[in-house]
Order: sequence, then C-alpha cells, then structure tokens
Amino acid sequence: MMLIKIVEHIDLNEAYAHLHTPEAGAVNLFVGTVRNHSKGKEVMHLDFEAYETMALQQMQHVADAAQQKFPLCKLVMIHAVGAKEPGEPVVVVGVSSAHRDASFEACRFLIDELKKTVPIWKKEFYEDNSVWVNAHP
Repeated sequence: MMLIKIVEHIDLNEAYAHLHTPEAGAVNLFVGTVRNHSKGKEVMHLDFEAYETMALQQMQHVADAAQQKFPLCKLVMIHAVGAKEPGEPVVVVGVSSAHRDASFEACRFLIDELKKTVPIWKKEFYEDNSVWVNAHP
C-alpha cells in the first residue's frame, strides 16, 4: 500500500501511521527539512513549485520501482510546495519492511530517485537576493 502526494504542509504523524503494520519489523522515514544556510549565505526561506500532474506520475513510477526492487510492506512519498521556513519538513519518504536492510536501502533509493527525476523546483531566498536551485529534472 502506498501513500503518494504533494501537499502544502507535511504531517509526519500521518506518514508514520501509514507505514505501521504488524508484518513490519522495520519502519524507516527520511525527513528532508529546510536548512538555514546554503553556499555560505543565510537562507531566509524557500519556495517550492511542482508540475503536480507530472510530479505525481513520476513519484508513482519511483515508488513502483522501489516496490519491485525491495521487499516492502508499505511506502510513503510526500513533498511539500509553497513557502517554507528553516526547520520545516519539505519531503518525506518512508517504508516499512520485515527487515531493516531493505528499509534503509529503499529509503535511500526513494529520496535519490525523487530528487533526480521528479519535477519539483526550489527557490532559495537570502537577505540580498534569491536563486532557483534545481534546474532539473
């Protein structure tokens, strides 16, 4: 069972609750948050934008690949859009599985593939200027 969505605000409790199942001996969550610095500058906030239809399709594709590659019970992929302050969660990927090795490997696979292939972009705002960070996928 998968939970895949793009939201304004991430609910970490919802992500964990989705992954919980009696078959799982391991639950692994990766939470990406906004840093307060980048490239030697203080980050004031970030703005995330997505091509939502394509992003959800690509997230599903990545999730399907993870399900085929690893023995998983459940999976979650959630990305936030909009303005985010330092410390706020912006992406959550997680899995539950019978054993820890699969859960660790699957989480790494999910976040790496999401960042490489899903059309979500971020703009960093500093005191003196702003810059788009992801020119891809």
